[in-house]
Amino acid sequence: MSIYQTPLQFGYFFALFFAVLLGWRGWREERLSDKLLGLVMFFLAMEIQDYTFGFSGINILWEKYDGFPRYFHLAFAPTIYFYLKAQINREFRFKARHLWHYLLYAIYFLVNIVVFVQGPQMVKTFHSSALSYWLGWLESIAIWGSYVYYFYQSLLLYREYRRWVETQFSDTETVSFVWLRNFIYLIIAGEVFKLAWQIADMALNNLPFEQDWWWHLFTVAIICYVGIMGYSQPQFARLSYTSVPVEVGVEVAKTTEVLPLNYVSWKPKIETLFEEQRLYLQPDLSLSDVAQKLKTNTSILSAAINQNFGKNFNDFVNQYRVEEVKRQLKNPDNAHLSLLGIALECGFNSKSTFNRAFKKFTGKAPKEFE
Repeated sequence: MSIYQTPLQFGYFFALFFAVLLGWRGWREERLSDKLLGLVMFFLAMEIQDYTFGFSGINILWEKYDGFPRYFHLAFAPTIYFYLKAQINREFRFKARHLWHYLLYAIYFLVNIVVFVQGPQMVKTFHSSALSYWLGWLESIAIWGSYVYYFYQSLLLYREYRRWVETQFSDTETVSFVWLRNFIYLIIAGEVFKLAWQIADMALNNLPFEQDWWWHLFTVAIICYVGIMGYSQPQFARLSYTSVPVEVGVEVAKTTEVLPLNYVSWKPKIETLFEEQRLYLQPDLSLSDVAQKLKTNTSILSAAINQNFGKNFNDFVNQYRVEEVKRQLKNPDNAHLSLLGIALECGFNSKSTFNRAFKKFTGKAPKEFE
């Protein structure tokens, strides 16, 4: 064991363990998002596999399988994108028409497997050729292009999803998937870090083998974060965000500009329901739950709340909760309760959400109100 070997071995087997764990859960519960995240974990394991084996003194990958297409850089970013789509929409299905997203990876695999099956001598000849040199540059450009395109699309989808969540759920923290946004940023930071080492390697005429250990250690950190956060994410059977980024924003904007006047009639119905049944005390209250009680659909209810109260569903519910907190703070029977305890009793699901909502609707921090 050494400082170089141990962390990489831990990260490698940790990634494979969660790849199997997620794959098994995805198969058992018919959850595409888990299967795709399992693939992401497998890809991350392959990212550090060569150095994990190398620092362990196992050279079979270079001696017997040199040239075998065992890297998945060109499949990595589109898989993350499809994972996000599947995670925020349980009805999403991967279909044959989605395979074109893996065309660049298929080309990489076919070129390398054709060379590999012709034997070690052909692999050596190919790797020393000018064609291999230029294909290597094209591959690097394709990898970075794939990262830029799919991570940008993922962040767009995430941003539009966050806007949609505020119109559908009273507790946005649980379904926000902030960890995935952080994961994308970590991957970008990791690739920049890796590129910096490669530039330094060329500038300093081949750094020692051990120097590449540092960006592999960064990958181990990413593996731990993705495995733990991804596996522990809550799953929602009813979560079905199906809109397409950009187009959705335009569509929503058009809808809110042409609301019919009869939406005004919904105001007393909504107020009566919330005041009599105090639905806001339910931490996981959703727009769908309220729509069922009012015997309408979510589109009509969302538009009615927006037109009559000038708020999205999330703000509408949280304002009721803030007012309830203020009332409970004045109740001497609650003197033994902490501020957070009262907030949780009033429907808030976390301290951070309560603090933001209280500041937004009162202009004061919660402690200033006490």
